[in-house]
Amino acid sequence: MITSFQMRAARALLGIDQRTLAELAGVSLPTIQRMEASVGTVRGVVESLTRVVDALNSAGVELIGENARSDIGGRGVRLKEPGPPRRAGARS
Repeated sequence: MITSFQMRAARALLGIDQRTLAELAGVSLPTIQRMEASVGTVRGVVESLTRVVDALNSAGVELIGENARSDIGGRGVRLKEPGPPRRAGARS
């Protein structure tokens, strides 16, 4: 569904930290930390994963799945539109 690398890249594109992603997705900070600590595909409660994917999508990030149409193939993230302004002091 989503890899830990995609999650970190999506946060970087949006200029948000883990806490902000947790708030946007309605999940706990430790949940985001566990997801991003995964190797490869993120594993966890399906509802939490869905919330994170939906939050990233709503914030303007398109997650590109394996074998999805793209010019160079592979997994990745694509910024659909500029994200929200970065908060002062926010770290990724």
